[in-house]
Amino acid sequence: MKTSARNRLSGTVTSVTEGAVNDVVDLEVGDGITVSAVVTHGSTQRLGLAAGVEATALIKAPWVVLVTDAEGLLFSARNRYDGTVTRVERGAVNATVDLEIAGGRTIVAVVTNESVDELGLAAGSTATALVKASHVILAVAG
Repeated sequence: MKTSARNRLSGTVTSVTEGAVNDVVDLEVGDGITVSAVVTHGSTQRLGLAAGVEATALIKAPWVVLVTDAEGLLFSARNRYDGTVTRVERGAVNATVDLEIAGGRTIVAVVTNESVDELGLAAGSTATALVKASHVILAVAG
């Protein structure tokens, strides 16, 4: 599968919580990492999402929010991944930041250069990636 989304995490659906319009789908991608996605009930049915189904979570880099000093804070975003910055590549306005999380996986975020400076993001620094469940796209083979 070719996609423009930089973040691609594959795993197995562990649960589907049905709602009237939207469902919450949890995907275990290994090393204790779970990705929660909010998708329409129709998408759940169309994709055949159920416990045990293999799926891939796609997250566009601009949808990833990076925070530092997150210890002890609670966030409304369901997906929270602590890690270490391995690379910062600056552009004219924005930068891409690679954050290594559990299992050697990488989450890529696009943030402003100003945010890179304000957060002190550099190789070796720690940060937390936050992703709203509604910003996760699920795909299945078909």
